[in-house]
Amino acid sequence: MSSRTLFLSLIIATVPMLTGCVVKAVGAAAVSASQERTTGEAIDDATLSSDIKSKLNVHGSLNEVDVEVAGGLVLLSGRVSSPELRIMAEDLAWSSRRTQDLANEIIVEAPGGTLANASDELISARVRARLLGSSSVKSSNINVETYNGTVYLLGIARSEDELQRAAEEASYAGGVQRVISYIRLRDANGDVVTYNPGQAD
Repeated sequence: MSSRTLFLSLIIATVPMLTGCVVKAVGAAAVSASQERTTGEAIDDATLSSDIKSKLNVHGSLNEVDVEVAGGLVLLSGRVSSPELRIMAEDLAWSSRRTQDLANEIIVEAPGGTLANASDELISARVRARLLGSSSVKSSNINVETYNGTVYLLGIARSEDELQRAAEEASYAGGVQRVISYIRLRDANGDVVTYNPGQAD
């Protein structure tokens, strides 16, 4: 995670699920329920995502980096062939003026194959289906990205219960090895809480 990442109200919870998958979630202690991403925030996020993807696409060596954005928090995932490229991708993401916070989950390894990518896409589809079928989760609030069986969740939940349920539902989907939740809540003032989701053992 970049040293420029802002650190605010941090809680890390590691919960073993019945499926053997591990859920890693971070959120804020003080929240205001039933406040989701506004239309303006959604437009800003879409604009930011498009801007970062355009910057990455200029460099062919970064074509396996995926970008997700929610509430100004940028999630980078996927793979690159060297640590230098990992840093480059992060720097390019930070160069967009709308970037408020950044989580760099890019892995340094050799380029992957079509089969591995297809497997991750299938897992993402299964997770989205579970979120869509859950009465406790508004699936449109949650972005899903999968890499090597690790599912990343990003978005703004209406409540702590929805945040937890989304991670739990994702963990039950077939093929999921672990879930890392970057889903956030709003504080008592209605502001989206920014945090560093750190890694648990």
